[in-house]
Amino acid sequence: MKKTYCILFALLMLNLASSAQALRLPAASTTQSVQQDFGLSSIKLTYSRPNVKGRKIFGTLIPFGQVWRTGANAPSKLTFGEDVMVEGKLVPAGEYALYSIPGKDEWTIILSKNTKLWGAMGYQESDDLLRVKVKPLALNNSVESFSIGFEKVLTNSCEMQLIWDKTLVPVKITTDIDSKIMAGIDAAMQGSNKPFYQAASYYFDNNKDLNKAYEWIKEATSANPKAYWMEHLKAKIELKMGLKAEAIESAKRSIAVAESEKNQDYVVLNQQLIAEAQKK
Repeated sequence: MKKTYCILFALLMLNLASSAQALRLPAASTTQSVQQDFGLSSIKLTYSRPNVKGRKIFGTLIPFGQVWRTGANAPSKLTFGEDVMVEGKLVPAGEYALYSIPGKDEWTIILSKNTKLWGAMGYQESDDLLRVKVKPLALNNSVESFSIGFEKVLTNSCEMQLIWDKTLVPVKITTDIDSKIMAGIDAAMQGSNKPFYQAASYYFDNNKDLNKAYEWIKEATSANPKAYWMEHLKAKIELKMGLKAEAIESAKRSIAVAESEKNQDYVVLNQQLIAEAQKK
């Protein structure tokens, strides 16, 4: 009997030990992944987010003038789906580790080709793809968790922002997609399935040849008379060309179909366009 108790006790201790090993606790610095559509592809970001926790951050916890992993744990990683420019310097498509050297009045942003390190241990400048200088901005209120995000996202530019405590560091990213899109439009227009609406929309949004955009949108609306969104674009192009009467008529046609499809958003957009045309 005593032997049986000993065996049961040993099994109980083993089970408790296994449970202890399986215990999960929250990470001190949580991981976040972000994917931002940009240009004709996307930017992917993975990083860890340390917290202020009442400490003085830049210049104390994170010393000025030293390479920082730009987050916690492993270095932050950026993956570009296509070639971009970071602060005017070419970055080929691919994955990079994001490091930085904080300073009181100037930061150095680093993209390293070595993505396998832990923290900044083993970092070597010879692995750098680029270094750029940027100016930090002071915030009025403290941000508790370190954050990296993308703001001011336009067709061919965006701003990556590093934010922690009372500091914001903006990094400009651009891409040359206009030449690619224009070449794509030219090629598509040689085919049998011509993208009239998409091409007209790009020409209108990017201040290209309005006469060509107008030809294309008329082709699109003629083939799709119930496409109220296409008719609305036609009205916008006409208004921009100074064809106010035509713009009003196109907007009215768009309203009629949008109402039948119960799309109040386009009803309002067209009403606003008509009001704008009547003011001019």
